[in-house]
Parts: sequence; C-alpha cells; structure tokens
Amino acid sequence: QVQLEESGGGSVQAGGSLTLTCAASGSIESIPVIAWYRQGPGRQRELVAQIASGGLTMIEDFVRDRFAITRDNTKGLVHLQMNGLKPEDTGVYYCAADLEDGLEWGLGTQVTVSS
Repeated sequence: QVQLEESGGGSVQAGGSLTLTCAASGSIESIPVIAWYRQGPGRQRELVAQIASGGLTMIEDFVRDRFAITRDNTKGLVHLQMNGLKPEDTGVYYCAADLEDGLEWGLGTQVTVSS
C-alpha cells in the first residue's frame, strides 16, 4: 500500500506562487491516476487537478489558467504548480492516489493566501 506525503504549503500574498509536492512511499508507475484535491474553510473537498501515469492531465476550470500538474514516476513525485494565487485558493490541499481498492489520501498541506 502506497503512502503519500504532501509538502510545500505556506502563506503567500495574492498573486504569489507555490509548488506543492506529493511524495509517495513507493513506485507510482503502476498507479493510473494521482490527483490533487483541496478543502477550503467551510467548504467540501473538491478536485483540483489529476494526472495519469502516461502524463495526460485534467485541471478544473476554476484554476486551469493558473495551476499545472506534473508527475515524475521514477522519483515517485507529483507536483502542483500554483501561480496567481487568490484568497479563494486558501485551504488544505490533499494528494490522492487512485488504487484498486479506492483512493489513498495524504494528510494534506495548508495553503493560505492573503489579500
């Protein structure tokens, strides 16, 4: 069973950038999809972006022009590059791996964007 650990969160001003990293305990080559979700204060957890093992990406409309997702199968890393951050991007960001028996989640990393 793979374990995931997120890092790279922090506090930035609006317009700033952060790069989040999801590090897996083992190989991610066989994991078909790895995704980033977020949960803002008082809001439900929502999908932000996902990437397939072959590199195909899907980024939600509300961040498509500002965020990018990349994956390094050999290093077991998935990155979420976030530019032009807005206060509404504030929340806990989670990495999730789509495994045979369901999603495996990391513990999350906090992102706070001030206006």
